[in-house]
Order: sequence, then structure tokens, then C-alpha cells
Amino acid sequence: MKKLAAAAIITPLATSLPSSTTTANPKDEALQVLAKWVQAFNSSDIDGIVSLYAPDALFIGTGSTEVGTNPEYFRQYFQSLKRDMPRGAKLESYAALELSSTVVLISGMDSVSGTKDGVIFQRPGRTSFVFAKRGDVWQIVQFHRSAMPL
Repeated sequence: MKKLAAAAIITPLATSLPSSTTTANPKDEALQVLAKWVQAFNSSDIDGIVSLYAPDALFIGTGSTEVGTNPEYFRQYFQSLKRDMPRGAKLESYAALELSSTVVLISGMDSVSGTKDGVIFQRPGRTSFVFAKRGDVWQIVQFHRSAMPL
């Protein structure tokens, strides 16, 4: 299993992945989208996060009580990023599985953080993303995150 900190996802992966003028492998392309997701989360950029999801993606967040299936649901869910700032996400470890040349599954252990009343909190969890290439664009088509059992 690979280990990556949020900064490692954003900086080394983003800079070492193939440019758009070269042919990247599907795992690299999916990891590039994941790096954008982490960067948008860490910036509390709700529009940036939502833009990475397919309009028909399936979504179950840690606090979800139903399966989200549209961009408005995703946008509403991530409104919490505007509280307890600054916010952060770190992928502690992950495994990536290329299901086809257009579908990649990435599952891992993560940690999200924030600041409440001047105190930093960390919430470890488990997360899975499914990325699909539709046309020339890689998008998140499935997301699930759950809290780490105590």
C-alpha cells in the first residue's frame, strides 16, 4: 500500500505525472484528479470539488444519510468546508486498481482536519473513489468515506 500526505499528492504527483501532451496510464490520470480533489478540499473550494464529480456520480460521505446522485447534493454536502477553517485532507495510504483503460478504483486510509475554537482536530477515515474517463475527461463517478472505527 502506498503512503501519501496531502502535500505529496499535490506537489510530487501533480508535477511528476505526465503532461497532457503525453499519454499517461489510467492510474496516473486518476491520481491527478485525486490531487486536484485534495487541493480543492484543502482550499475549501466547493466549486472546485464539485467540478471533479460526474453529474450522475454516486456519493456517500461520512455524514451522509442517503446516496447523493447529483451536483446539488455534492455542493450542499461540502458546505461544511466553510466551517472550522482551515480544513485539510490527507491520504495516509492507498491502493489503486486499474479496472479498465477508462476506470480506476482508489481506496485508502485518510485523515481530515479542521480548527474549532482555536483547536485543531483530526478525523481518520476510510475512503474510496472510482474514476472514469468519459470522452477526454477523468471524473469521479463514485465516492465513499466512513469514519475509522474506534
